[in-house]
Amino acid sequence: MAKHWSLPAVDALRSDGLRIADLDTSGTPGFDGAKAEGLACLAERATVLSGLQEKLYANGRSGDKRSVLLVLQGMDTAGKGGIVRHVIGSVDPQGVDHAAFGVPTEKEKHHHFLWRIRKELPGGGQLGVFDRSHYEDVLVVRVHDLVPPEVWQPRYDEINAFEKELVDEGTTLVKVAMFVSLDEQKKRLSERLERPDKYWKFNPSDIDERAFWPAYQQAYQVMLDRTSTEYAPWHVIPADRKWFARLAVTELLIAALETLELDWPAATFDIEEQKRRLAEV
Repeated sequence: MAKHWSLPAVDALRSDGLRIADLDTSGTPGFDGAKAEGLACLAERATVLSGLQEKLYANGRSGDKRSVLLVLQGMDTAGKGGIVRHVIGSVDPQGVDHAAFGVPTEKEKHHHFLWRIRKELPGGGQLGVFDRSHYEDVLVVRVHDLVPPEVWQPRYDEINAFEKELVDEGTTLVKVAMFVSLDEQKKRLSERLERPDKYWKFNPSDIDERAFWPAYQQAYQVMLDRTSTEYAPWHVIPADRKWFARLAVTELLIAALETLELDWPAATFDIEEQKRRLAEV
C-alpha cells in the first residue's frame, strides 16, 4: 500500500452505503497526510502509473485485447478536467483514448443513448477516459425532465448490462464520482470570472445549474445505489482539495492496472540473431 494511505483507495472510496448528503467534500478518506505529503506521493505514484500504463499499451500492440476505462462524473468545477490534465497527462498519450460527452447532437438523439458511448470505447491496450459518460442519461436527463421517467428509469438496468458486457470482453472499469461543496464550486466559478485565461471554461448555465443541486444530489444518489456493482463499482471522491482528488484517481488506476498482472510482451523474433545482424551493418 502506498505511503500515507491507512486504507487502500479502492476500499476507502468505495460508494457502498455512502449517503452523498453526509459526504465531507473537503475530506481525504484513507489518506492521513497533509497537502505536502499528498503532492509528494502524487509525484511518486504518477511514475508508477506511467510504467503500468506503458505495459498495458505494449501488450495491446502485441495483440492483448484488455483495456481500462476511467469514467469521470461530477458537477461543473468538480475537477474532471484537472484529472485529465494532471493524472492522465502523466502517461503516454499514444495509449490514451479520451472522449468528452456534452449535449447530444441531433444525430445522436436519433439513436439509443449508448450508441455514442460504444463508438468511443477504448481498444485493446488503451486507457480510455470518459469526461462525463452514459450516466448523463440518468443525471441531467432526469433532473431537467428531458425525457419521460418511463424512458430514463429502465436505463439503470441497461447500463448495468452494458458494463457487464464490457467487463466480460476484457475492459476494467474505474468509475469515479467527484463532489465539491456549493461554496467551493462558487469559489471556482468566481475564479473563472476573474481570470482571462479561465473565461473559456466559464458557462453562464453553470450558475443556473446551482439551483438544481438538491435534484442532482438525489439523482447521483440513485445512480450510485443502482449502478455500483461488484464488476463495476463506484468510487466517490471528495474533490474540494484538488491534490487529493488527483492522488485518489491515480491510486484507483494503479490498482486497476495491477489486477491485470501485466508484464512486458515477449520478443517475437530471435534476439541473438537480430544482435548479430545489427553488428554486421
